[in-house]
Amino acid sequence: MKQRRLIIRSSILAIITIAIGYTFYINFFSDQSVVRAGDKAKNFVVADLVGETIELRELEGKGVFLNFWGTFCPPCEKEMPIMEELYHEYKDQGIEIIALNVDESDLVVQNFVDRYKLSFPVAIDKGRKITEAYGIRPLPTTILIDEFGEVVRVHTGFMDEPIVRKFLEEIKPQS
Repeated sequence: MKQRRLIIRSSILAIITIAIGYTFYINFFSDQSVVRAGDKAKNFVVADLVGETIELRELEGKGVFLNFWGTFCPPCEKEMPIMEELYHEYKDQGIEIIALNVDESDLVVQNFVDRYKLSFPVAIDKGRKITEAYGIRPLPTTILIDEFGEVVRVHTGFMDEPIVRKFLEEIKPQS
């Protein structure tokens, strides 16, 4: 009887251990991205903080630097001034930078934008629909989209000035 209980308990413990291990693998180590380089970028429509409608499909012909971010994210905070500086250099070269906040309040996001004097379009993904459609996990994550609406690169993590510049050059329209 004791041996049978030991076998049953050991089996249950093994199943629980496997389930926990699988959960950790899926949530932390496997690539969760829904959108990958080479895919057609998923269209979305969102209003920016000044009330202008942004529809990704309408930006075809331009390179799009789509940055998913949050005010609570220190790397996001560090890269915003870099994006602002380079936006002025690249906006007349067929590049659009869009900062898509992941569902924070209008007031918090507006205060952040005002503090850093951001002039590129900033929108809030209310309900995280766009974030989920793109499979965005950690922040910041940037999706580079070329002039034909194709995803060129998905980058997760902080970007310094040379990286942002390199990425903008990658999506700069040829014509």
